[in-house]
Amino acid sequence: MIIIGIFAFYYVVGIVSSKAIKIPEDSIRFRVIPNSNEKQDQEVKLLVRDEVQGYISDILQDVDNIELSRALISSNLSKINNKIDSVLEKEEYELPYKVNFGLNYFPAKEYKGIKYKEGYYESLVITLGKGEGDNWWCVLFPPLCLIEAEEGDSVEYKSYVKELLDRYV
Repeated sequence: MIIIGIFAFYYVVGIVSSKAIKIPEDSIRFRVIPNSNEKQDQEVKLLVRDEVQGYISDILQDVDNIELSRALISSNLSKINNKIDSVLEKEEYELPYKVNFGLNYFPAKEYKGIKYKEGYYESLVITLGKGEGDNWWCVLFPPLCLIEAEEGDSVEYKSYVKELLDRYV
């Protein structure tokens, strides 16, 4: 834990000096793309996100290297599909979906003043239906996605590094 704290401190110091959060080269992203921006499609996206991200957090809980993370995600793809099937069945959502674990394209994005470059990134991507809605993404490894419950029923995912940056700046 001390090593992680030291790494996080130096990482944040580097971030503060460069004024941008950088996702490590050896990382695995996670992205959920909904069918559309219609209310039901966006709600189902969030339910799938919650279910799959929670499951992956459990299986990667004590993992500290990317090779083991890859192996665990790969060997659990059928369970990930089962989790998605369960959500879609419960929501009576009958559109097909695709799960792809490998290199996937991410467009350039600016979020809260942070720029993320476009490109192909190792990732787990779930595409619901036509995949034409606003997506959600984070980083599974290293685990930079945290859940923070806000007042009421809303849940917001925040970057661990962003929280560290906010804390020390």
